[in-house]
Amino acid sequence: MSPGDEGSYPDYDGPTGQTRTRLPENDPYGGAPRRPTRSSSRSLVTVVGVVVLLIAAIAFANRGDHSSADSTSGKGGKPATSPTAASGTEPVQTKSSGVPTGFAHTEQGAQSAASNYAVALGSTGMFNKDSRHRLLSLLYTSQAVDRLQNAMDQAYSADFLAKMGLDAAGNPPQGNTFVSRVVPAGATVLNYTDNGARVAIWYVGLIGMAGSSSTDPVTSSWKTWTFDLQWTGGDWKIASDSQKDGPAPVPGDDKAATSDEISKAIEQYGGFTYAR
Repeated sequence: MSPGDEGSYPDYDGPTGQTRTRLPENDPYGGAPRRPTRSSSRSLVTVVGVVVLLIAAIAFANRGDHSSADSTSGKGGKPATSPTAASGTEPVQTKSSGVPTGFAHTEQGAQSAASNYAVALGSTGMFNKDSRHRLLSLLYTSQAVDRLQNAMDQAYSADFLAKMGLDAAGNPPQGNTFVSRVVPAGATVLNYTDNGARVAIWYVGLIGMAGSSSTDPVTSSWKTWTFDLQWTGGDWKIASDSQKDGPAPVPGDDKAATSDEISKAIEQYGGFTYAR
């Protein structure tokens, strides 16, 4: 995250794109009203879409031949499954500084590594100097760490943290909950060799302060994070990375949660370990 972009996640290989957010008409933590109800035709389309999804799910669950689920589709030998479908590969069993490590030396392993690295780099740990240094050393190549660490420390300056409502150590005021999360929605391998891989992660990010006195409520943004990975030291490491906005879906009609609801959700729902 750069000091000039308070509502997005850091782009470590280039300028950070600005985040476009759609806020409720009133202060969300003051009790935001619902937006006007959509037309009946729009509701009908939504209902029909849900019914179609249910039918597809039932058909999938009742297939008689499960053994051919991840074989070929019969058309040119192309895989029947999507690029990010589960493979049955055993997930990683080790963690360092709370981050999964020891990924497989495969395309699937590269996707899992990039997904987990995005989660770690989008976490609140990046707002504390000591934990940020640990994450950079763990996830990036040594050459990348030498290039990034000073720049990152300058980006996460005391002035920037203050703008986010945090103290110099990255802590929120008492009674407030600082939220910073990356939730991958999908991954794809753009290029792969034995020594390196380029993986793009499509994700939704959450960032802001949940608190009764907060002037920076938690908002969401959609981005694509691309990682250039190297296989080194028996694991995948980030050599460079970049981000761009979107693709973002049309915002729904969800009522904005209260500060207390957001705080409880962050405390009650932990993150995931991503592995195929």
